[in-house]
Amino acid sequence: MTKKKNPHIGSTFESWLDEQGIRQEVTGAAIKAVISLQLAEAMKQRGISKTAMAEQMHTSRAQLDRLLDPDNGGVTLETLQRAAKIVGRELRLELV
Repeated sequence: MTKKKNPHIGSTFESWLDEQGIRQEVTGAAIKAVISLQLAEAMKQRGISKTAMAEQMHTSRAQLDRLLDPDNGGVTLETLQRAAKIVGRELRLELV
């Protein structure tokens, strides 16, 4: 009996995501999750509460919760930039 070769051996996770047609979606979600976690950590390091952060951003606490939710992708770049500035960080984007 001949063993059947796995067609995915030697391929990359990125190539699998491409085959599934979900690479862009998965990458976007991962980036948002990382930024959310970085913002939450920066707030913690600077001792900024969610209420204080929302006030400084001129937004609601509910909107800030959406910003800090790693699974919520409906956040604008402007909002991310404002949040980064408040915690003393800079948002950087690049095309590769």
